[in-house]
Amino acid sequence: MADFRTHLSVAVSGGALLAVTGWQAALWSPVDGASLAALTAFGGILPDIDSDHSHSIRLIFNLFALLAVVAGALWLQSRLSPAGLLVACGGLYLGVRFGVGAVFRRFTVHRGIWHSVLATGLCGLGVTALSYQWLAQGAWQAWSQGLALTLGGLIHLLLDEVYSVDLVGSRLKRSFGTALKLFDYREPGNSLVMLMLAAGLAPWLPPWQALAELVSQSARLWR
Repeated sequence: MADFRTHLSVAVSGGALLAVTGWQAALWSPVDGASLAALTAFGGILPDIDSDHSHSIRLIFNLFALLAVVAGALWLQSRLSPAGLLVACGGLYLGVRFGVGAVFRRFTVHRGIWHSVLATGLCGLGVTALSYQWLAQGAWQAWSQGLALTLGGLIHLLLDEVYSVDLVGSRLKRSFGTALKLFDYREPGNSLVMLMLAAGLAPWLPPWQALAELVSQSARLWR
C-alpha cells in the first residue's frame, strides 16, 4: 500500500487542482477554494485513522484535539475564570488526543470499515452537515466541502488499491481488494450501523437541489 507521504502529496495535489479549477470557473472564491484544498488533503489521510501506529492517526487525533480545545474555549470562556478555562482546555486536549484515540484504536482494525467507500461517504456527509448547520455555510459551499473530503478519501483508497498490484512481477498482492471496497464485507453489522448513521444525517443536510446544481456545473468543466 502507499505510504503516508504518497497519500498526502497526491491528495494535496488533487486538492490544489480542485481549488484552482473551480476558482478559474468562478465556482468559488480563492478563500473557499483553499478550504476545499485543505479538506481534500485531510480526506487523503483519513482512511488510515484505523492504523494504530501510522502518522495519519497521530495527525488526525492531534487535529481533533485542537478543534475540541477551540470549541471548548469558545463555549466556556464566559463560564469559567482564565485559570479554569486553561485547565478545562488542557483536559479536552488530553481527553481527545489520548482518551478518545485509545478507545478508537481498541475497537477498530486496519483495512476495516473505515477503509471503505461507505465510511468515506459518511465522513463527507458529516462535514456537509457540520458546515451547513454549525458553521452557517451556504448550501453550495457546504456540499462542496463534503465532496472535497470525499474526493480525498477516494484518492487514498484508489492509491492503496493501485499499490496492491505488483506490475513488475505481474501479480496481485494479498492486500488486493481490501482498500477500494464499498463496505466491510467481513463485518456487515458495522457497515449497516454506518449506513444508518449516514441516513440519520439527512435532516441536517442542505437541500439536495444545491448538490445537483453543483455536480451539473462541475461536469461542464470537463466537456
